[in-house]
Amino acid sequence: MIELIRLNGHLFLLNATLIEQIEALPDTTITLQSGKKIVVRNDIEDVKARVNEQFAQIGLLANRDRDVEGS
Repeated sequence: MIELIRLNGHLFLLNATLIEQIEALPDTTITLQSGKKIVVRNDIEDVKARVNEQFAQIGLLANRDRDVEGS
């Protein structure tokens, strides 16, 4: 789960695995796999960083710092 801020200032947690796309329209708009759209105060780079951090924590994103066999 990632913590984000709605336009009204309320914090909420979002299951990052449900995100289909993130756009800056100019407000950051997150489209979920269900088609639901959520507009947040966080900028697009912040959301991207939070999603990548969450994916790395749960093992869905490779750690680039690790040595890869054969490299």
